[in-house]
Amino acid sequence: MRINPTICPNRHFRLPFLPLITLASLFLMASVRGKDSKVDDLISSALSSHFLGDRLENLGLLHRDPDHAWLQELWLLGRYHGQYHWSEGSAGDDVGFETRRLRMGGQARLFKKLTLHAQMVSGSDIDPFYNGFTEMWVQWAFMPEMALTLGQQKHRFTHDRNVSSRYINYLERSMLTNMFGLDYTPAVTLQGVIGPVTYYTGVFSNATGWDMGRAFTEFNSGWSCLAAVYYDLGKALPTDTAHLHFTYLHSEADEQATNLDHFMDGFSTALILTQNSGSLVVESTVGTGNDQGDAFALNIQPGWYLTDNLQLVLRYQVAASNRAQGLIPQKRYEQSAGMQDGRVYQSGYFGLNFYLAKHRLKLMTGIEYANMGGKDVWTASTMLRFFFGPHSGGPFPMNQMLHGFLDHD
Repeated sequence: MRINPTICPNRHFRLPFLPLITLASLFLMASVRGKDSKVDDLISSALSSHFLGDRLENLGLLHRDPDHAWLQELWLLGRYHGQYHWSEGSAGDDVGFETRRLRMGGQARLFKKLTLHAQMVSGSDIDPFYNGFTEMWVQWAFMPEMALTLGQQKHRFTHDRNVSSRYINYLERSMLTNMFGLDYTPAVTLQGVIGPVTYYTGVFSNATGWDMGRAFTEFNSGWSCLAAVYYDLGKALPTDTAHLHFTYLHSEADEQATNLDHFMDGFSTALILTQNSGSLVVESTVGTGNDQGDAFALNIQPGWYLTDNLQLVLRYQVAASNRAQGLIPQKRYEQSAGMQDGRVYQSGYFGLNFYLAKHRLKLMTGIEYANMGGKDVWTASTMLRFFFGPHSGGPFPMNQMLHGFLDHD
């Protein structure tokens, strides 16, 4: 649902402060620690991300029996992401509420090595309610060193993309990541852990759609291949955890391709660090082989937990192209506020995330400034993130960072 700006013509620089006021109130509540007051202790416990998160840790679990002959786990899974945004730019503005993601499905673990996963997706603002399957795959884990996955699945180019939307700390992923046109698509992938190395590789179709039968049987839109590695640096750096991430992408798309159709080749390198309640991600990404120009971007993401519940997140992006129109602004928010294609892009994000039940239920708010080609856009947002079902962080270490709320996969 989009709101016509003429309905609230005097809203400029007023409504964007609502997310900050909301989070400031949450921060004050979460920070209160009465030394002698049992009421304050009860309030603090009730507000604790651990208090509710531990109780919802198995939200969606229908069955678990590691010793069962054939069915070890059965889950219902789903997520709801709703958000309200205010975008104001030098060439336009946009304001509205959006159901960003609504997904539902199930997952079963059979015979201790076989996993079946299916997840339907709704359209934007739940229109239509059923818009096909975002994921439908089967995985056989031969051993820790190798698991084979067949079916519609996520394309994990860049660390930024690899982090599930259930765990990202921002309104949207980075601009250059989104330019690659990554989506869920039929694929055959291998992943596993060998010593300090977690690897992931596969071959993907360059088309997906509402009709799953056609998606799995018609491969006339091109193909792509991907290779990715996480390397655990151990104690090489004076941090709690340190990982390097490398990804390479090659895409052979044609005019019928619906994803992975912008760059022919992509490269990314990321350093992921955690120390106590802080984290830092620094990632560089390169895209080449497009007639409109090649592109390079640097994405820096620091974060700190101010309390057990409240996290401060920052992000700085800078990107450049060798052509005048080589960069495309974010489809959501920036384009709708009048930003055009350009050569150099910069943006800065400031956000506060309040964890009601760890990552299962959280409120997020943020303000982002972006500039390209002399045009700028301010975007303020308030977001609700909720999911149930098993954690599925895959081979990225971000989920293992702070309070141990993480992954059992």
